[in-house]
Amino acid sequence: MIRFLTLVSIAALIGSALFAYRVKYDTIYFSEQVAKMKNRIMREQDAINTLRAEWQFLNKPDRVQSLTETHTDLVPLGVQRIVRWQDVPARKDQGDAIGAKIEALSNIDTTAAIVKKPDAKPQPKKPQEKQP
Repeated sequence: MIRFLTLVSIAALIGSALFAYRVKYDTIYFSEQVAKMKNRIMREQDAINTLRAEWQFLNKPDRVQSLTETHTDLVPLGVQRIVRWQDVPARKDQGDAIGAKIEALSNIDTTAAIVKKPDAKPQPKKPQEKQP
């Protein structure tokens, strides 16, 4: 009986050692994964900060003004260019192409449609004879 308890206790000791090693190596693995993820997050934050700095540089008012003067023929808005709403000319009627197509479809002559009489019985089809 003592030998059986000895064997069970040795097996339990080996099992607990294996479990402890597994927990240890899992902890090491997950801590390495956390360190890699932190490194990746730091790189992404640096990239975001770089992009924000570039965006602010590209949107500097002096730079935009110089590009506007170089590439467009825009002029500053003056008091002479401000008009009342009533002075704005009305827009030309461009017509409704889709509406015109719908109207054309709805005006199709429907009297030419074939209407079956309700009291007429359908004619049975004749079987085709086979050619010898």
